[in-house]
Amino acid sequence: MAIKHRPLNSVLIKPTGPDCNLDCTYCFYLEKSALFHQTPVHRMSLEIQEEMIRQVMQQSGDNVSLAWQGGEPTLMGLDFYKRAIELEKKYGHNQMVGNGLQTNGVLLDKNWASFLKEYDWLVGISLDGPKHIHDRYRFDKGQKGTHQRVEENAIMLLQEGVAVNAMCVLTSYSVQFPDELYAYYKSLGYTFMQFIPIVETDKNDPSKAAPFSVSAVDYGNFLIRIFDLWQADFVNGVPTTSVRHFESVFHSYVDMEAPECTMMKECGPYVVVEHNGNVYSCDFFVEPKWKLGNIMHDRIINMLNSKKQQTFGAAKAVLPRECRTCTWLRNCYGGCTKDRIKDPEDQRKPRFCTTTKMFLKHADPTFKMMAEQWKEQQAIQHEKQQSGGVYNAFYDFMKRS
Repeated sequence: MAIKHRPLNSVLIKPTGPDCNLDCTYCFYLEKSALFHQTPVHRMSLEIQEEMIRQVMQQSGDNVSLAWQGGEPTLMGLDFYKRAIELEKKYGHNQMVGNGLQTNGVLLDKNWASFLKEYDWLVGISLDGPKHIHDRYRFDKGQKGTHQRVEENAIMLLQEGVAVNAMCVLTSYSVQFPDELYAYYKSLGYTFMQFIPIVETDKNDPSKAAPFSVSAVDYGNFLIRIFDLWQADFVNGVPTTSVRHFESVFHSYVDMEAPECTMMKECGPYVVVEHNGNVYSCDFFVEPKWKLGNIMHDRIINMLNSKKQQTFGAAKAVLPRECRTCTWLRNCYGGCTKDRIKDPEDQRKPRFCTTTKMFLKHADPTFKMMAEQWKEQQAIQHEKQQSGGVYNAFYDFMKRS
């Protein structure tokens, strides 16, 4: 069987490595500093930045996205990203380029906002909810809560016209407050929301998941409630808020591949570039076993299509019989591989198997109805295009990745 060739569509970049100006309790990336112990401070050099962008632009097709994450990527300073834009222009070949910034929001100001708006960057700001939720785990280096600063900057980004989503890490605490979280984001003007369930291994007892990890049942109940709130906000059958998980699941109902790798059949559609040029299989697997090479010595496209990356991607599909025969397999494909590993108590099946069953039993009728409406509108669109007309796709929001 021929090995499938993966096109270079996206890269995830860690320009400051694991360095961060916060000390969040649940962060899994701070400990990665042990991999780069040669220096206490980790910053991508201008040489590595240029070589990376040169390769990305020259080896990608008509569309490519660069996601700048951390640690905390804003520690690089604004000039670093202004240079990134110039390099993309220098080495690009008229393709569509999307830049994204995932940030804790603390260092943002109007200069940042002006840049992000001008170049149409998509920003994900880590705002876990109202003060009692956000400040439970998201501390600065002095162990003080960061809610006020982050909320102020989150509001500022919207006021300045930046394309921005709310990123909420769901913990065993925050998962108890679906109504409050949904209402909170809406009250700020955030109609694009992403809820990310946290699962980490307990550092004090490696035989179980950390106490802040969200349970499958709690997460299932959370999704069901958020779904009902989301659906209650429909106007004329069309959503007025965007919840990334629901949009990703919807793809499977219209025979499209989900934009989230957690819902794909296999992992490995992108690679991670660390500050020193090392390239890894996945954000959650930045470790020696899954190092693919270095940007200064190897080609990204070759590392993306290497045997090691193929092996990494295929591991996601190794599922127990219960999953392989499950009604909902095509809607989840086992979820994220790391969730099985981070929960040592039961690695035989996906951590959120029960979650998926709970949620889809509840949401399935609605998704099926929406899918039929979407397909009907697509047929109408096709007919109008055939006759020279122009039509905006119904549920075009569902196509956002």
